[in-house]
Amino acid sequence: MRPYKVIISGGGTGGHIYPAIAIAKEIERRYPDTEFLFVGAKDRMEMQKVPQAGYEIIGLWISGIQRKLSLENLKFPFKLIASLWKSRKIIKKFKPDVVIGTGGFASGPLLKMATARNIPALIQEQNSYAGITNKLLSKKVQKICVAYNEMHRFFPKEKLIKTGNPVRSDLLDITSKRTAAFEKYNLSHNAKVVLVIGGSLGARAVNQLISGHLGFFKKQGVQLLWQTGKLYYEQYKKHQSDEIQVMAYIDQMDMAYAAADVIVSRAGASSVSELCIVGKATVFIPSPNVAEDHQTKNAEAVTSKQAGILIKESQASQEFEDVLTALLTDEGQRKDLGENIKKLALPQATAHIVDEVENLIQSIA
Repeated sequence: MRPYKVIISGGGTGGHIYPAIAIAKEIERRYPDTEFLFVGAKDRMEMQKVPQAGYEIIGLWISGIQRKLSLENLKFPFKLIASLWKSRKIIKKFKPDVVIGTGGFASGPLLKMATARNIPALIQEQNSYAGITNKLLSKKVQKICVAYNEMHRFFPKEKLIKTGNPVRSDLLDITSKRTAAFEKYNLSHNAKVVLVIGGSLGARAVNQLISGHLGFFKKQGVQLLWQTGKLYYEQYKKHQSDEIQVMAYIDQMDMAYAAADVIVSRAGASSVSELCIVGKATVFIPSPNVAEDHQTKNAEAVTSKQAGILIKESQASQEFEDVLTALLTDEGQRKDLGENIKKLALPQATAHIVDEVENLIQSIA
């Protein structure tokens, strides 16, 4: 039997890229001879992250439509036509057995051309509120893997499979890593640890919030692991101290999660899925600046189950200290939130998605 050929398309943010890589690695584990090709958007982070993971990637000249009037929007029709044409060439040359879309700009043209050629296709929607690209693609693909209930609001019900979002396998058992995590970050067992994560690029508003409350953390005797994101590290590294560890990027998220008593996070889909696996008390500060406000909807899907605390970015300055003080001093609340969010975890997501990919390939074999 010849090796399977798989195209995976998705990117723009870590939330689309890391699930794509996780799916590829699981397919490769089952079928080591599989040929992979990734398709992303030029100048976006997937053009670095995918080759670092060991896979070939081709970039399309594509971007999203800006919500405000801009010259970039005038280029969009030309970008779309160019990307559709290049996608057609890629598919014709590579001849995939199946295509997988994990969201982001590039997956639209690529999957549109693949489904037009009747190539089996699956999309994975990470968010509780579906993106425009996946909503448009849903009419033509065979399977739609989702992480939340009620997704028939956006997609044909008969195509839906609730799998959850792929997460890193090293997060499945962090409890046993706590001692090693304290050693790694040189932390004291006599003080609480707050972990702040703002996504792969960082979050300006979250960083401003934390920097404005450093006196609060010192007063509380709290140790801070603060991931600023690469865009903001230079601005905040001056706050580095024994109690405040400022990092552009966290190289071992499992260790950071293991060390944390309380986590402050954005509410991107991948982050939420990871935090469900991790099972720690979490304060979500969703970004209001993403398409369809999907981060707020992701956070609400968790906090409606008493599995986290939601603070709106616009109210964060006023509410942050009260919320953190209550969490840091109330072990019972931390325990309840941790147990409730853990109940929402779907740790076998990657395997279930690849089961569906297998079914698709075998249905045309």
